[in-house]
Amino acid sequence: MKRLLFFIPVIFAGTFIQSQTGKLQYTLTDTIHLKSANVGMQPALFKGKKSVKVYDAAPGADTELRIAKLSDTAFHNGTIEVELAGEPMKNSGEGARGFVGIAFRVDKANEKFECFYLRPTNGRADDQVRRNHSTQYISFPEFPWYKLRKEFPEKYESYVDLEPGKWTKVKIEVEGNTAKLFVHDAAQPVLIVSDLKHGEGLRGSIGLWVGPGTEAHFRNLIVSKKD
Repeated sequence: MKRLLFFIPVIFAGTFIQSQTGKLQYTLTDTIHLKSANVGMQPALFKGKKSVKVYDAAPGADTELRIAKLSDTAFHNGTIEVELAGEPMKNSGEGARGFVGIAFRVDKANEKFECFYLRPTNGRADDQVRRNHSTQYISFPEFPWYKLRKEFPEKYESYVDLEPGKWTKVKIEVEGNTAKLFVHDAAQPVLIVSDLKHGEGLRGSIGLWVGPGTEAHFRNLIVSKKD
């Protein structure tokens, strides 16, 4: 008599591992796998969807280290997909944009990482210059946005249609020194970085990233690793 083998999904406190495809899916319905660095975080229901809320807990701090780090993701090359939504916190400053994104290759000490993020309030601004700054690449700590904008104008930013507080699909593809940002299930990337500042040797965790004065939500993060 032949034995029948069944594939049984394994669910761990908001994490679903689908071993047949090699993908690791975090539903992000709790904070069990997350470690905070200058952010607050809690389970939340946002626009009818279960998620993790991540918000700036270091207002006024001059740092781009505001992440909820997935502690068990050893990421180098591959693809990261997520649904996210960002908006300015109540009583935030005039410069708040709802900055929200994904940090990758975050080292153990949180001293180095690469990051793509969105500025949701810029997507439909009346000012065309602001629109052109809707997406951003940064490399922590040596290449913050203002240094990149000054030294390499237009190279590490681009436009994409965005709305604050709206669920948005984001995909990041990483291979060696190159990373590509895709938004809204688009076939073409909205931003390509072919010279990641930490080089191809850096590897590490994935982080849910927010900027100053931001309240954000994340859900359904899927990681496909090449190595």
